[in-house]
Amino acid sequence: MKQKKLSRICMTTVLILLVTLTGCTTPPESESLTVTGTYFDTVVQIEAWGADQEIMEHCLQMCEDYEQMLSATIDTSEISKINNAGGEPVTVSDETAGLIEEGIRYGDISGGRFDITVAPATELWNFTDNEEKTLPNPDELAAAVKHIDYHCVNVDGNTVTLADPEARIDLGGIAKGYIADRLKEYLENEGVEHGLIDLGGNMLTLGGRYDGTNFRIGLQEPFADTGTAMAVVSVNDKSVVTSGDYERYFEKDGVIYHHILDPDTGYPVQNDLDQVTIISDQSVDGDALSTTCFAMGLEDGLQLIRSLDGVEAVFVTKDGEIHTSSDDIELEVLE
Repeated sequence: MKQKKLSRICMTTVLILLVTLTGCTTPPESESLTVTGTYFDTVVQIEAWGADQEIMEHCLQMCEDYEQMLSATIDTSEISKINNAGGEPVTVSDETAGLIEEGIRYGDISGGRFDITVAPATELWNFTDNEEKTLPNPDELAAAVKHIDYHCVNVDGNTVTLADPEARIDLGGIAKGYIADRLKEYLENEGVEHGLIDLGGNMLTLGGRYDGTNFRIGLQEPFADTGTAMAVVSVNDKSVVTSGDYERYFEKDGVIYHHILDPDTGYPVQNDLDQVTIISDQSVDGDALSTTCFAMGLEDGLQLIRSLDGVEAVFVTKDGEIHTSSDDIELEVLE
């Protein structure tokens, strides 16, 4: 009898060892996995501690799905269907309708400085491969501006209608933040407690690093080589999103033409700022507010941030000075 009992114990031990050695693909919680892809014309990198490869691959699939849903440059996307409907009502998903409503809300908060219908002007600019540094035709740009007004976007449940048939929606100023939030939500539901989501510089952290320290996010020095940090913010379970005039731009006749456009003129915003970084709980807020505050300028931008709960900001003016919305930000300025 004792011999049989001992055999059962040995057999059980062998089975446990086999499962441990051959059936587990999840790395130890102290190790991280990283995946990288390109979506919305930007590099996406996701690092998570304690996640398996299947979870990480699902994150990339989520990015692909959202690009197919929200991109204004993919003909089959829900945004393109709205833009090409000639003012007719279009039924979209709950997420698309909700994100458009969020864009409208930020239009109200910003007094129109953030406008999701800026696409007619954006489409006339080329900030990526414009070797000849050509400007849009002024008459065409003036005509495009007449169709920039987020008030023409009507959302009724899942139905979106453009009151101006020539208006066009572009969620580029808010979509990456929204996607980052959904990725974080998914990872947390899968039990991931530590991670870093990077959507083209839109940074969102899950907790802190596995070793208990905060994540340290570098703030790019404007117009310096990529990766040159002028300061570092220390964050735990926060979003860090930056907008600046050095991200996509060209220079012509001594003037910097960058991708953050003034909805009133169709031309790049011209003010005292080079960069705005928003620190917030939700990345969708950081995405919208970084663009909004850049367009508003230093004083009005600071006033807006200080009126909002749970949001901080770092402004960099063209003279290289750093301005913060409060002393609560853990900021290290590098020499």
